[in-house]
Amino acid sequence: MDIKELSLQEKIGQMIIIGMDTNYITDRIKDMILKYKIGGIILYRKNFNTYQDMLKLIKNLKDLNRKNKIPLFIAIDQEGGRVNRMPREIKNLPSANQIAITGGEELVRASANITGQILRKSGFNLNFSPVLDIKRFENNHAIGDRSFGSDKEEVAKFGITAMKELQKNKVISAIKHFPGHGATKQDSHNFLPVINEKIEKLEKEDMYPFEQAIKNGADVVLVGHLLIKNITGIYPASLSRKFIAKYLRMKYRYNGVIITDDLKMKAIKVLYGTKLSVRKAFEAGNDIIVFRYNSKKEVEVIEQIMSLVKKGKIKENRINKSVKRIIDLKNKYEISDTEEIQGIEIEKVNKEIETIRKKCNI
Repeated sequence: MDIKELSLQEKIGQMIIIGMDTNYITDRIKDMILKYKIGGIILYRKNFNTYQDMLKLIKNLKDLNRKNKIPLFIAIDQEGGRVNRMPREIKNLPSANQIAITGGEELVRASANITGQILRKSGFNLNFSPVLDIKRFENNHAIGDRSFGSDKEEVAKFGITAMKELQKNKVISAIKHFPGHGATKQDSHNFLPVINEKIEKLEKEDMYPFEQAIKNGADVVLVGHLLIKNITGIYPASLSRKFIAKYLRMKYRYNGVIITDDLKMKAIKVLYGTKLSVRKAFEAGNDIIVFRYNSKKEVEVIEQIMSLVKKGKIKENRINKSVKRIIDLKNKYEISDTEEIQGIEIEKVNKEIETIRKKCNI
C-alpha cells in the first residue's frame, strides 16, 4: 500500500484506535470503520458474553473493514492476573509477578506462549502487554503484581521473553508504560501521576527495561500518562513532544510505532479535555492515539486534526511518517481481514492454564 493512494482523512483514520461500549456493532462503529477508516478497535470483556460471541464480533469487525485498503488492528490488553479481558469460559493465567517468582523465565515463556496462541487463533493481532514497569509498591498498587518484579534486570529479561513469545505467535506486543509507572503511587485511571525522581535515576532504573526491549526488537511502545517533574512540563509524557523526541526517538533510536495510553482516562479527560489532549497527542509524535469517546466527539477529533494539518499546524509529512510505520507493522505481521479465525479448543487451553495456576498455588 502506497501512502500516496490514501487521502488525508484515511491517513488520520489509520492513526486512531477506538473502543466499543456495547457487545454489538453500532452505527457509530460502522461509521468509524466505513467512512473514517480507523486503524483499529480495542476490545474489553464488556464487549462479549461468551467465547463464541467474541469470535463472532471479531469476524464481523473484520468483514466490515474488508473493502478498506488497510486491515484493522484488533487490539486487547491481555496481561493475566487482574487485567484479564477474556470471556469467563477461559481460565485466567496468574499475574506476571506470580509467574516470575514461581517459575522464572521458563514459566514466563510458557504463559506468554499460551496468551499468544489464544489471541492469534481468536483473531487478535495487537496486545498491550507486557508491563515493563518496576514493582515498588504493594500488589494492589496501579502496577503492583502486574510487574515482573522489583529488579530492573529481571523485569527486562522477563519482559523481553514475554514480548518475543507474543511476536512468535504473530501477535504484536506493545510494551508499557514508558517511561515507567512504577515510580509513582498514583493511578492514571483516576489521577495524573507525578514522578518526582530525577531523570538520571529514571534512565538508570525505570527506563532501563524499555531500552533493553527496544534493543531486542520491540515493535510498539505505549507511553503512559506520567508527568515527570521539571522534564515534561505541564503535560504528561504521552502528550510531550520534547520527551518523546528526546528519549524514544533520539536517545534510544527507536523507529517503531509509538502509541498512547487511553486518552479517555479520567486524569487526561478532566485536566486537558478531549480536543486539547488529542491535539497534543498528535503534536507530540505519537503514531497511534487510543481513545473511547462517543460518536460525535470522535468525528470532531478527526475533523480537528484534518483542519490543523490543512492550516500547517501539524505537518502532513509528520502524519505520513506515522502512517508508514503503521502500514509497515501491519505488513510485517501479515495482518489480514480475510484470514479465517480458527478459534481455540477451550478445554485443551484450560488444562495448560490450570498447570500454570497449580504451580503458582492458585
